[in-house]
Amino acid sequence: MGKSLRNSLRWLLPSLILSQAQAFYIPGWSIKSYKENEHIPLFVNKVYSDNTQLQYAYYDLPFVCPPTGRSHGPGLLSGQSISLNLGEVLRGDRIITSDIDLTMGQDKECSALCSQVVTRKDLRRAKELVQEGYVVEWIVDNLPGATSFVTVDKSRKYYAAGFKLGFTDYSSSTGKPRYFLNNHHTIVIRYRNAPGRDGERGGKVVVGFEVYSKSVGPNMKRENGCPTDLHDVEDHFELYMPPNKTTEFQSQYAHSSYHPEAIEEGDDDDTITVPYSYSVYFREDDSIEWNRRWDLYFVNSEEGSRIHWLAIVNSLIICGLLTGIVLMILAKTIRSDIKGYKEGSIEDGKLRIKRKGNRTPRSEKTGFGLLEKEDETGKEIDISSDDEALEDVTGWKLLHADVFRKPEYGYLLAPLVGSGMQLLFMAVGLILLSAIGILNPSFRGGFISAGVGLFVFAGVFSGYFSARVYKTFDGKDFGKNALVTACLIPGLLFGLIFILNLFVWAQASSTAIPFGTLVAIVLLWLCIQVPLVYLGSWYGFVRTGAWEHPTKTASVPRQVPQQAWYAKSLQAIFLAGLVPFAVIFIELLFVFQSLWQDKSGYYYVFGFLAVVSIILILTIAEVTVVTIYVQLCSENYHWWWQSFFIGGGSAAWVFLYCIWYYFANLHISGFVSSMLFFVYSFMACCVYGLLTGTVGFLTAYAFVRRIYGAIKAD
Repeated sequence: MGKSLRNSLRWLLPSLILSQAQAFYIPGWSIKSYKENEHIPLFVNKVYSDNTQLQYAYYDLPFVCPPTGRSHGPGLLSGQSISLNLGEVLRGDRIITSDIDLTMGQDKECSALCSQVVTRKDLRRAKELVQEGYVVEWIVDNLPGATSFVTVDKSRKYYAAGFKLGFTDYSSSTGKPRYFLNNHHTIVIRYRNAPGRDGERGGKVVVGFEVYSKSVGPNMKRENGCPTDLHDVEDHFELYMPPNKTTEFQSQYAHSSYHPEAIEEGDDDDTITVPYSYSVYFREDDSIEWNRRWDLYFVNSEEGSRIHWLAIVNSLIICGLLTGIVLMILAKTIRSDIKGYKEGSIEDGKLRIKRKGNRTPRSEKTGFGLLEKEDETGKEIDISSDDEALEDVTGWKLLHADVFRKPEYGYLLAPLVGSGMQLLFMAVGLILLSAIGILNPSFRGGFISAGVGLFVFAGVFSGYFSARVYKTFDGKDFGKNALVTACLIPGLLFGLIFILNLFVWAQASSTAIPFGTLVAIVLLWLCIQVPLVYLGSWYGFVRTGAWEHPTKTASVPRQVPQQAWYAKSLQAIFLAGLVPFAVIFIELLFVFQSLWQDKSGYYYVFGFLAVVSIILILTIAEVTVVTIYVQLCSENYHWWWQSFFIGGGSAAWVFLYCIWYYFANLHISGFVSSMLFFVYSFMACCVYGLLTGTVGFLTAYAFVRRIYGAIKAD
């Protein structure tokens, strides 16, 4: 354990250095330059909100300008869908070329986009989206359109990805809300000379993409579809359509700025025209390096770094205390137990204590089956039935003949351990690739795509470890075990996602996974992962075989005594899980904020996450060792499943934290959105518990083999 700790600490310094890594482009992979007067495509993607989990493709909205099919260069037409990777599809992206014309270096004070005729029903839909706080995502040169802000002291500028679809205002007289649609967009493209020879030839690179939206009412004076004065707009476009017949309500509120819901009712075939326009400005900005252009999207990065360092210090303190406890157990308690038996030898399950003649005969304890003593002449006498001889034998030493007894439902534990190793390989790969900058925000959907790929190809590790554990439990049919391993966890996850997808499909949301993508995922699962799991199982079962145990198992199991309250299964799992949760608690704040609140933001501090993950694994290993040692000292040899559950015990605390986070920090509305939050949170906690449970199981297994093997060796 000490050697393992030293090796882990050896990797700590490089990991801390990696924690300073911000998102960057791998040089030469993605850089794109534009010549003067060259067309720059603008892509529209989706609308999303922090108050709901449902996203919608921008061009699916009935009140926006539809694409006209206008040509933007060779092979590029507006309305043309862009090929997406698997990660982009799963995150709800629907990227399509727009009609907005951007030409490098050419400003446009105003250009009319369209006049969209919308019905009363479409207007109500727009009002719902504005009310729920939806924002729009456009893309230029792989940068999401952003709204810019400055800090309070005006010392630093930062971006908030996306721009508002509309806004809510409240009547000064009644206090009732009124909803307005943003129908004019001011686009600011920031650029600088391209690096290297391309810049010498006049190439420009985009380093910033800002969008400022504005609501311009239909009564504003227009020329060629554009407002004549965009700087002083007092009339906004309200999402309100007067009724199609005179009513008592209409006459009552004819001169009021508040329009009650009652007078908004009418024939859904009634229409109103929404005028859309845009402005374009190109501004040279040499203060932003091209490979650092994403830094503006990382809000509060400096403050966040200080909190991350606090989280690491907190985690190191907890891990250090546990390390001291484990070293004390290994170096003092267990070694002192083993030292007392150095004069003994184990033969066929019997410990014989050889004593010199003419000593007063007394019983000796061993805890390893039959007990024997010698009389004055040195002849060995069987005292296995001597109750007095057992008085001094306590703790884990009594479990020699039962500690490796195969557990109940071992055929289920083996696939879980195999799937846990598969997830562990995937998680390590993702964190490593992200920490060194390969998976960065410029690689849209790359994190999810890489995760799916690593999970599929890690089926080899899943099959290998599952087969070895299965054979250790005296399993015979490795093919059946391989099939269970390949289908159990992936099948459960796919089934839950498919059921959720039915609800999202009913909402016509782009969050729904297309049927073709579901078929592709199933093919990846059945045609690639299942054969890899079988291959790993064959190698682990046939070529490698079971792990050997240092002691033999008795035919009759011993009775487990009554356990203390803290050593009982459920209490031990919750108490032990609290320690790893304390290690990751602060980092969870950033992860949850990135996932659930700042959907437009990007989690980028994977270096810090890598360090916290290393400390988490060490903490889980040490907590499991301490807990299982206490359990063995209580003469309870049912440690197989217990070690797995103790390792994954912090998942229960994470899920409780999810529930608290939902009610305390989120403002999610709607049944489907709430269901998506809780089901996805539950799935994530199960995956986390499976991964950490596997770490706990393998650590406990190595620990138990070590201590009983050491006694046998002595």
